[in-house]
Amino acid sequence: MAKTAAAEVQAGDRVVRISSPDRVIYPATDSTPDITKLQVAEYVAAVGEGLMRALRDRPTALERWPAGVHPGIKLSTGRPGDKSDAFYQKRVPQGAPDYLESVEVTFPSGRTAAEVCPTEIAVPVWCAQMGTLTFHPWPVRRSDVDHPDELRIDLDPQPGTGFAEAVQAALVARELLTEAGLTGYVKTSGNRGVHVYVRIGPRWDFVDVRHAAIGFGRRLEQRSEGVTTAWWKEERGERIFVDFNQNCRDRTIASAYSLRPLPGAPVSTPLSWEELATTTDPRSLNLFTVPERLADGDPWAGIDESAGSIEPLLEWYEESGLGEMPYPPDHPKMPGEPPRVQPSKKNAANWETDETGAERRREKA
Repeated sequence: MAKTAAAEVQAGDRVVRISSPDRVIYPATDSTPDITKLQVAEYVAAVGEGLMRALRDRPTALERWPAGVHPGIKLSTGRPGDKSDAFYQKRVPQGAPDYLESVEVTFPSGRTAAEVCPTEIAVPVWCAQMGTLTFHPWPVRRSDVDHPDELRIDLDPQPGTGFAEAVQAALVARELLTEAGLTGYVKTSGNRGVHVYVRIGPRWDFVDVRHAAIGFGRRLEQRSEGVTTAWWKEERGERIFVDFNQNCRDRTIASAYSLRPLPGAPVSTPLSWEELATTTDPRSLNLFTVPERLADGDPWAGIDESAGSIEPLLEWYEESGLGEMPYPPDHPKMPGEPPRVQPSKKNAANWETDETGAERRREKA
C-alpha cells in the first residue's frame, strides 16, 4: 500500500507538516465518525485562541497517544518495566522545531527538566503531530515557576455519582468563591468531572496554594453534604471529591480546549455558569462541536483580568483546625503531614505524635 503523503496545517504564521495524516486516532462511535491525525491537528489550530489562553508561557507536559485511542492501548503509569503506546512526556521531545521554547522546572524530587513552553499556536499543533492529545500546563508562568497564578478546584465524581452531581457541587463552589471575593471560571473535564479555575496573584508558593484548596474544600463540604475532601477512597462514599492535591508542584490538569483520550474525542470545554447549569451530556462537547462554540466567543476571555487573593481561603484552612492532609505518594514527606497509610490498614500502636502535632511511624527499639 502506498504511503499517504504528508499534509500541512496553517498554525498562525507558520505551516506545520503532519505526517501520516490519515492515521485513525479516534475510531468511529455511534455519534462520531473516524477521526484522523490530520483532523486532530486541524482542531488544535482551530481552537488556538482559547488553547493559547490556557497554555501561553506555561511549562506544559504532553499526554501523547501516537498510535491513537484504540482498544487495548493504555496510558503508561511510569513504573519501571511498564511499557505502553501512550505516555506522558515532561521533557521537550527530540526533533523539536527551532521556534519551540522551553522552561526549566523543578520536580518534588529536586530533579529538573526543560518542559515545552508554548508561546504560539504552532507549538501545540506540532505537539499534535507528535501524537499529543491532552496538554497539561503547570499553574505558573515561565517568568516565575515557583509561584502559581492559578488555583484549580478539581471536582471528581466518585462511584455512585456523576456529572450531574459535579455540576451541583460546582454551583455551590461558585457561591463560596464569590463570598471570598474570587471569580471562578468553569469547564468540563472532558469526562464526568468539573474543573473550576481561579486566577490569583503570583504571591504564594505551591504549599500555600494547596492549603488554600484544602481550606476551600473543607468549607465546601460544610456547605454541601454531597462533597468530600477525604483523601482515602474508602472514606469518600458516594460524594464529589475535591482533589486538593491537584495544586501540588508538578500535578497538572487537562487544559481548557484539550482533547481527552476517550471515544468520540471529547474536549475539556470552558462554559459559562449559565451553560453549566443546563449541560447534561459533556461528551457532546467534542472535536466537531467545540471550534464553532469558540468562534462565537470564549467564556474564559476575561480570566486573565480577574486575579484575586487566596488569603480568605488560607484563613478557612486555619479556622478548620484540622491541619495538614496527605500528599501524593510521589512527593517527599512534608512537615505536619499525617501518615500515608490507608485508615483501615493503620495500626495505631506503630505511630506516635511528634512535637509539631503530626503523626510519625514509631521507631523500632
